[in-house]
Parts: sequence; structure tokens; C-alpha cells
Amino acid sequence: MMSLEFLISKIKLNNFLLIGRAGVDIYPDPPGTKTEDAKNFVTHLGGSSANMGVELTKFGGRCSLLTRVSNDALGRLALNQLDFYSVKRDLIKFEENESRISFAIVESTTEDHQSIIYRHKAADLFLNKEDIDFAKISNYDCILITGTALAAQPSRDAVLYALDIAQNNNIPVVMDIDYRPYTWESQDSAKTIYNKAAEKCSGIIGNDDEFAVLSGNYSKGLNFAKNLSSSCDLIIYKKGEKGSITFTENKEIKKGIFPVRPLKPTGAGDAFMGALIGALLNNYDIEKAIEIGSAAAAIVVTKVGCAPAMPNLEEIIKFMKTNTINLGEK
Repeated sequence: MMSLEFLISKIKLNNFLLIGRAGVDIYPDPPGTKTEDAKNFVTHLGGSSANMGVELTKFGGRCSLLTRVSNDALGRLALNQLDFYSVKRDLIKFEENESRISFAIVESTTEDHQSIIYRHKAADLFLNKEDIDFAKISNYDCILITGTALAAQPSRDAVLYALDIAQNNNIPVVMDIDYRPYTWESQDSAKTIYNKAAEKCSGIIGNDDEFAVLSGNYSKGLNFAKNLSSSCDLIIYKKGEKGSITFTENKEIKKGIFPVRPLKPTGAGDAFMGALIGALLNNYDIEKAIEIGSAAAAIVVTKVGCAPAMPNLEEIIKFMKTNTINLGEK
């Protein structure tokens, strides 16, 4: 364990490495159209790590993404989109093993919403230890990972290897749990691997369902998250419409959300983490940073797409002036 102050000091050095995935999302157009009725689609960059990188760059963050993409038109599309959003992709390699980039069809509606995700032989899960060595982890000041990168080999061992390097070099790691059941062989395996990774992290962000996986029992998730704060500098336990509870070594912070009428249910978590880190980068204290993250999440669910919906700080401040955060659950 380092300290929250140390974590924030490293964030302020503005030298981030994201380890996770970039993907391609397509949306039935116009918004509200069901996939089976669609005649037109729009295409956007997706993937949790890519989305977080986009949001963090909107705050002036300097981010490099470490992943693998398929050597085809969709892989190249993702790379072009990363260039467009100024997320550095010089560490990204093509995976030649008949893999495919993460691909999702996502509806812009909350009514009977459908998200169809294709992850068979996902290119990002072929990340390996050689990629970690190539990235020279010790050159970065803060590492942001998504838990899906731990779901399968060889990516699992590669990410754990990266966490060891980070720990040995006093580089803080912040993990978004990002639990996707369909990518894991079992929930028991997920519990074991997540906890192994958590031991090497300075910050962990997840929702109630995700901390339930780490604890092995839904009713124990909140206490598990709280207890993690004795060995981890920053724990954020998200409760959806009921807000969030943040645990640090000596503080417990309860926050609500900004109620909005959502267009879609996706992208909020990526926006929250990207904006939270971005706010800390821009000298906001942890309480205000959580509110800024919540505002970013609220904005993203009202727009089509994830990456293109990520707001900058000016947009968020404007939103916060005209919308009120609720009290959340006490």
C-alpha cells in the first residue's frame, strides 16, 4: 500500500498506460431502432480501455493503449479512431492468429435494450508477456487496467506480469473490475484471479455485482470493498442509481448520481473512471473528482456511442451547473 496522496501525485505526472481492449461498436440508426429492424448503422470506437483513454485525453491526459487488434479492416478502423481521439497506439500490435477485434452491436434505447457482443478469439486476449516487455512498463507513472484483460490466457499472465513490474517500480495501478461473465471460464476462477490482481493495485473501481464476484457472495461485497481499503489506497463501490461509496484509508465518502433520462445503458463506467482520473489530474480533490466522474457517466448515457459521447471538462462543468446530484443512499 502506498497512499492516496502518492497515487494522486503520480496521476498528476500525466503519463498513463492503459491495458485492456479497443473494439468496434455499431449502432442501429436512427436512435431507438431495434437491431432486427435496422436498415442503417453507425460505427464508433468501443472497448472499455479505449473509451477510458478517450475520456482521459479530453481532460488533457497523455495516454498510451497497450492491446492487440485483428489484422483486418476493423482492426485498422479502431487504430484510426484512436488516432482521431489522440490516444497513443504505438504499442498496439496486430494479432495474426485468425482472431477478431471485439465487436458489439448496441442499441440506442433503454426499452428492451439489446447489446450483442462478439468475443470469439478476441484479439486483445492474445496480449502476451513479450508485449509487456516491449511496452517498457517502468517508463509510465500510472497504469489503468480493465479486469476483462485477466479473463483468459495469454492476456491474464501478461497483465499479472505487468502488475508485478509496476509494483516493483512503485507505479500505482488502478483497476476497473469490468466483469463480463461470458469471457471467464467460471465465477470461481474470476474470484481467484481478480483477488490476485487486487493485491497489486492502488485503486479498484467496481459496482455491487463486481465486488460480489471478488467476495464470493453478493451480501458480502460491500464489506469486502471496505476491508480492501486497508491494503488499497482507493476503493470505489458503485451502486447504480443509489450512488457510490468511496473508501480510503481514513475516509468514507458517499455520493449520489445525476439523474438523467438515458438513451442507452452503456458507457457510464468507462466515462466515470476516465473522468475521475482526469479530474484528479486537473487538481480536483477526491470528493469533487467523484462528482465529476458521476456527471460524465450521466452525460454519456444520453448520447449515441461511447467514445464519441465522452465529454470534456468544460461540458461537464456546464452540466453540473444545470443539474443537481442527488443524495444517493445513506
